[in-house]
Amino acid sequence: MDEILDVTQMLIQLSAIVSIIAVAISIILLLYRATIGPTNPDRAVALDIIGINLMALAGLIAILLVTTKFNDVVLLIGILLFIGTVGLAKFLEKGVIIERDLD
Repeated sequence: MDEILDVTQMLIQLSAIVSIIAVAISIILLLYRATIGPTNPDRAVALDIIGINLMALAGLIAILLVTTKFNDVVLLIGILLFIGTVGLAKFLEKGVIIERDLD
């Protein structure tokens, strides 16, 4: 029974490391798209997906370190990502984030 648990733990660690490498490569490619992107909406989508990849990276590190302390980090990144995406979308659509009445 201990051999099965050891093999399972080794497979989880190996798959987490491979996934971390894949997410890191994805972030590098998305950084290229965020800086060189042909239009501003392309850049906004790239930044949004970078945030999602950071959430995945925090989750994978939590799996690798066998802890639940990173769950709060994942939630915090998600909340900040949502607020940033809404603000950026509003800026791209209207040119301002906070509308002020001049009455």
